[in-house]
Amino acid sequence: MCPPPVLYPFWPCLVIFSFYQNSQNNQVKGKIPFPEALTEVGAFHIQNKEELTVRKNNSPLRTVDGATLMSQPLHSPNFVVDTLLAQGLHILAGSPKVGKSWLALWLAVTVAKGEPVWNMTTKQGTTLYLCLEDSVLRIQNRLFEITEDAPSSVHFCTECDLIGQGLEEQVETFLTAHPDTVLVIIDTLQMVRPIHDATYANDYRDLSVLKRLADKHGIAILLIHHLRKEKAKDVFQRISGTTAISGAVDSSFTLVEEKRGSGRARLTCVGRDIEYRELELRRGEENVWELVSDSREEPVLREDRIVVLLSAFMSTRTVFIGTPTELSEKIDPDRIEGITPKKISRLIL
Repeated sequence: MCPPPVLYPFWPCLVIFSFYQNSQNNQVKGKIPFPEALTEVGAFHIQNKEELTVRKNNSPLRTVDGATLMSQPLHSPNFVVDTLLAQGLHILAGSPKVGKSWLALWLAVTVAKGEPVWNMTTKQGTTLYLCLEDSVLRIQNRLFEITEDAPSSVHFCTECDLIGQGLEEQVETFLTAHPDTVLVIIDTLQMVRPIHDATYANDYRDLSVLKRLADKHGIAILLIHHLRKEKAKDVFQRISGTTAISGAVDSSFTLVEEKRGSGRARLTCVGRDIEYRELELRRGEENVWELVSDSREEPVLREDRIVVLLSAFMSTRTVFIGTPTELSEKIDPDRIEGITPKKISRLIL
């Protein structure tokens, strides 16, 4: 039997000193060679330290200059609920028993039907609700309360695998079978997370997996989560976990009751693709959250006003060639309407 190898560091090399025994004369052999990139002499192996490091990816950065980016037509994000819930990863957090699951269930059914959500249009499609803290019986009873007819395009599941242990594959299998899927709701986030320390890195890693899944398939994934009991000036700081959770998602929503059991709550919304807004909600007799008020103000300049001015400008000509700046000067020379090149670009490109 050969004894285990011994490691001796020699700058700039790492020497792996292995003994072997000569079977004929029962003597230990070995020679120390000169440090080369990779050398094998007898039972000695010398490897240059540079060879032990992982080779870096030397591919160049793929950049785009500002002028090209400003003039390049890009698709706006698809909204499942107009101006509120776009494709990507989102989180809805609230205190226990505040009515998050009722809201999630109603949202899944409403989107599947293609009906408006609080006067906002929806993109009709298949929805998947992973109701991991409920039973099939409870979901059935709640369906009877919130709707008279649940469509076949809304699906429910009470069990699934964990993140990194099969969940992504299960969701992708469902998406393959239902390619028109627009919304997946996971209730709750904690039910699909592996057991590990609650650190920033772990939080970000887990949510990044779901973020990539949503972006890959162009769907919205909504995570139901909890709020801390501690009060905070910024309600989003009450979201349970590290700040990585809020940082990894595209939008965050918090549902906070005015008073426990009051049936009135505020839905505070913030995100990358949506405006900050606060929705005042009231819980109806059928456990459906109804809109009382919306803090979102009407834009100063509506897009249809630009269309009217643009149509008037083009009525006397068949073609216009110029930059957004030149066009804005033509249709609003005195800047009375507040039309800017940026607004022109967003509407036309």
